[in-house]
This record gives sequence, structure tokens and C-alpha cells, in this order.
Amino acid sequence: MHQFFGRKLLIVTKHGKESAIAPEFENRLAVVCTSSVNYATDQLGTFTGEVERTLDPLSSARKKCIEGMTLNQYDLAVASEGSFFPHPNIPFLPLHEEILILIDTKNNLEISIKKYSIETNFSSAVVTCEHELIDFVNHSKFPSHKLILRKTKYNFNENSKGIGDWQTLLTTFPNLIKNSSSIYVETDMRAMNNPTRMSVIHSAAKKLVDKINSLCPTCNTSGFGISYIQTGLPCNLCGAPTKSILSEIHQCLRCAFQVEKRYPNRKTTEDPMYCDFCNP
Repeated sequence: MHQFFGRKLLIVTKHGKESAIAPEFENRLAVVCTSSVNYATDQLGTFTGEVERTLDPLSSARKKCIEGMTLNQYDLAVASEGSFFPHPNIPFLPLHEEILILIDTKNNLEISIKKYSIETNFSSAVVTCEHELIDFVNHSKFPSHKLILRKTKYNFNENSKGIGDWQTLLTTFPNLIKNSSSIYVETDMRAMNNPTRMSVIHSAAKKLVDKINSLCPTCNTSGFGISYIQTGLPCNLCGAPTKSILSEIHQCLRCAFQVEKRYPNRKTTEDPMYCDFCNP
């Protein structure tokens, strides 16, 4: 019987993420999910910047789990942490990173994954008139995806979050821009206000359950998966090692058994366009 069968799993969130996470865990691990509504996850950082995130995303998600379990007296918990930043190869394209972590104190296990997506409406702008506001709104998936308005990017005294209908938007805007030349508008990236992000969280939950269900061939411990990758796929013109993936190292979280899987992308050589020697 699976080590998680019938156990209670705490989903540490105050932004409704349980709707994206719970189905995968309940259906595939047979756990009983509940959400932690009494733990203020915003104390670790907010997307809008009122509370600066001082921990890296993985450490932040880990702290949510540990403190949520302590507060609610659970030994099994899951939490996520999202980040948005410029795509490393396409700077003008925003990239969504969602980290999901499961901590099992009963079995001394910590299993985590990262999910990346370019499917996001993450955006912000300074607008000077209603016409510019509407132009921004028309590209933001509003009203299914909510918005945040405030006087300036770092002025949180008048911070209108979760705007999800035209009447509220067109009432809030003139009140904020009064006696100002512009206001700041951004997409609300909190999960309950952003269906696109919620979809990525659901995909991340699938990926995490896949990893949980991957057992070590030696000791049968959950979470057998990629611990690191090795680059160096050879160029098919000059044979020099490139920065492309040559192999993945899969390792057990408990006994350190590992397996190298070469050519995970089914390519044994790389195109010269990605070679630093052929295409410096």
C-alpha cells in the first residue's frame, strides 16, 4: 500500500490553490486534502511588493509547508510559490515559474518540482488616460483575470486589488488619477484572480504527483527523479561540447542510488547554430 494512502494532506494557501492541487493528490495518491486558511502566506512576500520576498522561491514554499504544518498539527503538506520574470532567451516575453513542494515529516521526505510556462498575462503599465487604461485591459484577459490599480508602482496607500468588472474599474480609475498625471495598473497574479496561473499550478500538481509516484528501484522511496543535468551534447559539425543537455541524473532522495539517462531529448548531436565554436 502507498505510504500516503488515506493520510491527511494540508494545502498551505490563502489564495484558493486547493482547487488546482487537491484533485491530483486525492485521485492519484488517495490522500484527504484540506486547506490552511489560518496561515498568512502573504507574510513571506506579495506580488505587488507591499511585503518584499526575502527568501528564494523554494525556501519560501518550504517555509509555508513547515509553518503551516506546525500551526495545524499536520505531518504532510504541500505549498507552491510563483515567480514571473523575463524569459532568459526572449527578454520581452514574460516567463512563469511555479515551484511546488511536498514535505512529509513522518517519513522525512521533501519532494519538489519546477514548472515553467510562457502562457501568462503578467503585465503592468503606467497609464495617463482612460483610453490607455482600456488598451491595457484589452490585452490582459480582463475580466476573467483581475487587475490591480494604484497611484504609482510603489505607493501602496491606495491599492485597489482584485478588480474584476468594468463598473469597478471605471469608477476606481478616475478616483485614483484625480490630482495626478498617471496611475499604475498591473495584472493581479494571485492564483484565485488569475485562471491562467491556476492552470499552471494544476499542471505543476500533476508533475509533482508524477515524481511522488516515481519510486527508487533500490529502496522504493518516493520522489526518484532528476537531481541535476549534464550539458555537453556534441556539435554535429565540429564535435565540440555545446550547452545543450547531454544527460539527466536521476537520484534517490534517501539512499543516493542514481541512474544516468543520456540523450533525454532523443538527440545525440546538436545543430551548429547552438555551438559556441561554430557560431560564436
